[in-house]
Amino acid sequence: MRNIKLTIEYDGTRYYGWQRQPIGNTIQQEVEKAISKVIKEYVEVIGSSRTDSGVHAKGYVANFKTNVKMPAEKFRDAINCKLPRDIVIIKSEEVDLDFHARYSSKGKTYCYTILNREYPCAIDKDYVYYYRWKLNVEEMKKACKYFLGTHDFKAFQTPGGSVKTSIRTISDLHIETNVDKIKIYISADGFLYNMVRIIVGTLILVGSNKIKEDFVKNIIESGVRQNAGKCAPANGLCLEKVFY
Repeated sequence: MRNIKLTIEYDGTRYYGWQRQPIGNTIQQEVEKAISKVIKEYVEVIGSSRTDSGVHAKGYVANFKTNVKMPAEKFRDAINCKLPRDIVIIKSEEVDLDFHARYSSKGKTYCYTILNREYPCAIDKDYVYYYRWKLNVEEMKKACKYFLGTHDFKAFQTPGGSVKTSIRTISDLHIETNVDKIKIYISADGFLYNMVRIIVGTLILVGSNKIKEDFVKNIIESGVRQNAGKCAPANGLCLEKVFY
């Protein structure tokens, strides 16, 4: 038995997230279908996380087990031939049998992109959140420091998740700007349901001068979802990298 690790890039616009669903097409279903066509048998693909409908990825990681003797690096091109154009295998490699895309992960980095100008865009509309009112980026940057470290992020979780604890450690949260685009990068050992998008929504409150940057500390300590910002739209979010 062999364990094959895949690094995947995908445009999530047309899909209902990663995880297989009874209704609606998902990334996992497409990848499993493509691999099954290559190796001529059904295979279950394990993903590193559950990305929501409309969320994108540049470095998603998955793995599957097989007895097929094809060289590990050859799986990439073989699978890509069977995939739709908005899902691409970047790399395929053989790893230890105990490697698990989800449970072996040490952390992830996401990037959220905001288009901050008076008019929307046509070409990049599926990859940015258009916000027309001017944001105070300097205040948003100041607010980032309150999220760093280990905290109970219950206030930044959409109800409905099945996790045992809402305590997470954020190792990096910073903002970069390029003309009218604001990019928010966040790295953590794990994320709660919609955690990144709610953090973004809260930073937008700061940037809109609706709350002070130091009020973020109060929101975290309260643990009350209603005190945090809105959940920002999915299309601005992209999984950049999974760490092992």
